[in-house]
Amino acid sequence: MGLRHTVTSGVFSGYRKRKDGQIFLQTDAAINPGNSGGPLIDENGFVYGVNTMILRGTEGIGFAIPIEKVYEEFSSSLF
Repeated sequence: MGLRHTVTSGVFSGYRKRKDGQIFLQTDAAINPGNSGGPLIDENGFVYGVNTMILRGTEGIGFAIPIEKVYEEFSSSLF
């Protein structure tokens, strides 16, 4: 749609662990094609995760990768 610098609000629902051991942060913040990869932040600008995916067949159930995992996976590229 060409909308840049858009912010939505949402509720952090908790940590969810998949059967393979991966942990995700559940939120109802809007995550749509084209805006995944954005930060999941609090009102003070603290980054908790990177918005990644939604649960197919539902509305308003999204997930973010915890920021600690992002640093763990990409630390050699960041520093």
